[in-house]
Amino acid sequence: MNKSLKTAIEAAVKGGEAIMTVYAQDDLGVEFKDDQSPLTMADKMCNDVINSFLEKTEFPIISEENKLLSYEERKDWVTCWIVDPLDGTKEFVKRNGEFTVNIALVQNGRPLLGVIYVPDSKELYVADVTRSTASKFQLDKHSVDVRDLDFDKNSIGPNKHVSASINVVGSRSHMNEATTEFVHSLSDGYEEVNIVSKGSSLKFCLVAEGRADVYPRFAPTMEWDTAAGQAICEAAGLEVISKETDQPLLYNKENLLNPWFIVK
Repeated sequence: MNKSLKTAIEAAVKGGEAIMTVYAQDDLGVEFKDDQSPLTMADKMCNDVINSFLEKTEFPIISEENKLLSYEERKDWVTCWIVDPLDGTKEFVKRNGEFTVNIALVQNGRPLLGVIYVPDSKELYVADVTRSTASKFQLDKHSVDVRDLDFDKNSIGPNKHVSASINVVGSRSHMNEATTEFVHSLSDGYEEVNIVSKGSSLKFCLVAEGRADVYPRFAPTMEWDTAAGQAICEAAGLEVISKETDQPLLYNKENLLNPWFIVK
């Protein structure tokens, strides 16, 4: 196995274990950032665990919970990690289980590897874009021996069946007018348009494993929200396309804010 992918898998699972130690407590240690988005003890603990793995590699790290370096310091990075230690903090605070650990390795702005771990259900999504392999595993505990992972047996892929209905992924916390209009526009080509609501990067996973057909995101996201999900979708044969450029989303940009995009 790719050494970097092995490291990312182990980091994500152990980070998820740290998250669940906080999830079991009555007090989640919720604070609020300047933009009023929530931050918990779990974000910090998971970030520390992930850093302990990734800092041993040769690649620098962009993480939501690390100090963000200026573009002058980042612009010559050919390859780097992009991490969201707890994606879906709002879902974590709501205690609905729809939160994830996201780790991606990007090179020249494009995702190479991606890992998404769902601590509450112990589901693990793994992608190697260069090999076009995307897989999903159900773990028994917050521990994994990568030698036991059968990627071929557990491969996933998008829905390829022609149907009169279409399943559209919507965010639990970020549905807006633009997304609603897009959903309504699909009714011209389909008899039935179904909305599948889901939090965090699980929206990417639903499309990658064929449980939904399209994911429009017409609201702000940051690079760490999408890099791992894009890796999984691209490895499964999908596209994550910017509404600005009509090209795949790029990473380690000067501005880490993503444009609107569609997964299809």
